[in-house]
Amino acid sequence: MTTVSNGTFLFNMDPLLEILQQDATLSDSEIADRMGTDADTVKSKREALEADRTILGYHAVIDRDKAGNHNVAALIEVKLTPERDGGFDRLAERIAKFDQVTNCYLMSGGYDLAVIVEGEDLRDVARFVSEKLSTLEGVLSTATHFQLKVYKQAGFLAEAEHEQKRLAVAP
Repeated sequence: MTTVSNGTFLFNMDPLLEILQQDATLSDSEIADRMGTDADTVKSKREALEADRTILGYHAVIDRDKAGNHNVAALIEVKLTPERDGGFDRLAERIAKFDQVTNCYLMSGGYDLAVIVEGEDLRDVARFVSEKLSTLEGVLSTATHFQLKVYKQAGFLAEAEHEQKRLAVAP
C-alpha cells in the first residue's frame, strides 16, 4: 500500500497510475524522470491505458465556491427492483446517463445506488428526482441528502474559509 501526497491510499497500483493520480498535469518527460525510464515508454504506456479504459479521463479538483460555481450537489439513495438477467446494471447505467448525474455507485446496505447529482438550485435537483429519477420503472424509493459544505474532495482537503486563531494560554 502506498500513500500519496494528497492522502489517497493506493493498493498495488502501476507506478504510472500512481503518478498520474497525484498530478495528471506532469509531462511524459517529467513522469519518465520519476519512473527512471524514457518519455516514449511513458507515452505509449499511458496511451495503452487510455485505450483500454483503465484511465477513464483527467480532471482538476476545483473549489467550486472560489470558482463561482454555486450549483447545488446532492447524494441520492436509490432503492431498485433488480431485473431478471440484468440485476441492477441496466437501470444503473440508464440513471448514470442523465446529465445531472456526476457519479453513480452500486452500494451494499440499506439502498442499492448512491447517485451524486448537481443542479442550479434545490428546486432543480428536486425536479430531477420527481420527474426523471423516481418515475423510472424499477425505482422503488429515493432519499435525497443535500451537500452543505465540502471538507475534503477527491483526496484534497478544502481550504478553511478563515484561519481559526487560538487564544493565548496564560500560565
